[in-house]
Amino acid sequence: MVDYLQAIILAVIQGITEWLPISSSGHLAIAQFLFGISPPLFFDISLHFGTLISVVAFFWRDILGLINRRDLILYIVVASIPTAIIGLTMKDFFAGFYNELTLVGFALLVTGAFLFLTRYASNGKTLTPKIAFIIGIAQGLAVAPGISRAGSTIGTGMLLGIDRETAARFSFILSIPAILGATLIEGKDVVISSIELGPMLLGIVVAAIVGYLSIGFLLGVIRKGNFSMFSYYCFALGIFAIILGLI
Repeated sequence: MVDYLQAIILAVIQGITEWLPISSSGHLAIAQFLFGISPPLFFDISLHFGTLISVVAFFWRDILGLINRRDLILYIVVASIPTAIIGLTMKDFFAGFYNELTLVGFALLVTGAFLFLTRYASNGKTLTPKIAFIIGIAQGLAVAPGISRAGSTIGTGMLLGIDRETAARFSFILSIPAILGATLIEGKDVVISSIELGPMLLGIVVAAIVGYLSIGFLLGVIRKGNFSMFSYYCFALGIFAIILGLI
């Protein structure tokens, strides 16, 4: 069970790390190890719902604009296909990583290296179905704890020549069907009687507020061209996780 303080802590972690390119799953694995926190499935789902609210609230104009953007809808569908295939087939395999902090640490180092490479990205290309598909593959691989979804998708878009803000906005919009799909799939296993309404609602609200602020912060960083700066944090956290795993 999760109490109110744990709900706040986990919601803040989720809200920050879901959108910053530093891996929410990697942080969750480390937090579970350090604090002995193992949130039940329903609470994990509620936090993801909170971050889903934050991205919908932040990009509601872009979402409404999809009505007149059939090309963008096509790109989202194309990108979501490999995400769904990889997520459904590899999720159980990567789930075991949560108990292996050394693997999480190495995954964070991979994320850090990938983010560092984005400083050499050029732009000038427009989003195409091929690029969208590759971004979808990157999003699917982010099911592995320590691999950042935001870092993978935004970074892939940048390295493929998309300007950084376009890559970021596409990444955020693309997260909506991914998070919604994962929430629905995991939600079928929830036992309703086990839900503690108070901590769950608090977690949703905190995750939504913190997530909203995190999105705004990340877009500001990206506009300034400082996206790769998160690589140093991932390197440090990855080394820390490896050391914890070896103790």
